[in-house]
Amino acid sequence: MLHIKPILSALKRHKVGTLLIGCQIALTLAIICNALSIVHQRITHLNRPSGVVESNLLVIRNDWSDAVGAAIAPLIRTDLSTLRQLPGVQVAGISYGYPLRGGGWNSAISTKPNDTSESLVGSRMFADDQVLPALGATLVAGRNFRADEVKMTDSHTIGAPAVIILTQSLAAKLYPDRSALGKPVYVGDSPTPSTVIGIVRYLAGVSAGSWADSTYDYVMLEPTVLMDKGNAYLVRSKEGQLDALAKAGPAALFKANPQRIIPSGKGEDAGVRTFSEVRAQGYKGDRGLAIMMTAMSAILLVITAAGIVGLTSFWVAQRRKQIGVRRALGATRHDIVSYFLTENFLISAGGLAVGAVLALLLSQWLVARFEMHQLSALYLLYGAMTVMLLGQAATLVPALRASRVSPVEATRSG
Repeated sequence: MLHIKPILSALKRHKVGTLLIGCQIALTLAIICNALSIVHQRITHLNRPSGVVESNLLVIRNDWSDAVGAAIAPLIRTDLSTLRQLPGVQVAGISYGYPLRGGGWNSAISTKPNDTSESLVGSRMFADDQVLPALGATLVAGRNFRADEVKMTDSHTIGAPAVIILTQSLAAKLYPDRSALGKPVYVGDSPTPSTVIGIVRYLAGVSAGSWADSTYDYVMLEPTVLMDKGNAYLVRSKEGQLDALAKAGPAALFKANPQRIIPSGKGEDAGVRTFSEVRAQGYKGDRGLAIMMTAMSAILLVITAAGIVGLTSFWVAQRRKQIGVRRALGATRHDIVSYFLTENFLISAGGLAVGAVLALLLSQWLVARFEMHQLSALYLLYGAMTVMLLGQAATLVPALRASRVSPVEATRSG
């Protein structure tokens, strides 16, 4: 049975090495606990639902190269007719702004005109009567737009829509005590009310937003086509037809009118994307940060383990004579291994105690500066267990090497 006091006495004679490893363990714990907490938050963020039936949905961006003003309206009608006649198309609509687009139009909305004290801010999507079916969004109350309610205008003369559709969360926030269906709302600074005719169960905003953004699904849809903005055609394909439509759709549009621009870039600049690609692009930053934080945590753990192996190996080399004497006095190989494991346990325990305090302080700073969640005690516990087990595993190899030192060899080396 090993005693702690002799081990502590030995550590006092190696203060520098003990402090270095203890500090390394403390910093590792503080960083990886917060890093993994951030990773979990980001993964939760990028897995949020969009409210869209994401399979079999194609997005085609379109800009006109020479047509302006009212001349665009018949061109849009021709495009929609062309897309809807393609084999494999279920439904096609046009929209300026759609979930996870990566930028768009935000606007204030309230239940009273010019009410800045109680107004909310949500994503403003301008859509025709076919966009909701194309997205596969679910209406929980009311109805969709009618074709005769959709108007074509430009962003300078848009005004307030006569009717509007809201997401369930936005509707409940505006009218917490009763249904918003049939009630007036005021969009932007317009003194003219818009009547809520439909409520969608859930729909993500135009931007992925902050992970802590509680207004992520505050969305309002207006029966409007903005002719002076680059719109997107949302095309829902029949099962198994998406890839074919990704080629046939743009080709048919160019055939109908070549005086247009459909970007040929990649990523966010791509003119033709499946909604899976839209989602991947929208959450690219979150995914990249999660990967970076995970890699950083792994590197820190490897460096810490390497430091423990190096220091323990150095101490084994220094104590060969001491180990030999203990073996000569009857210490078993198990006793030698236990000695070094206990020694590392004590160093790690001290480092983890300091590291826990540092982790909480770092978490408080992240909460204050970046609106992160407070570090969970569970992450602190798992992080401490991981670092402790890693330290013990790193110590085991040099400890086993020490246990193989023979009494004769050790005593002769003096």
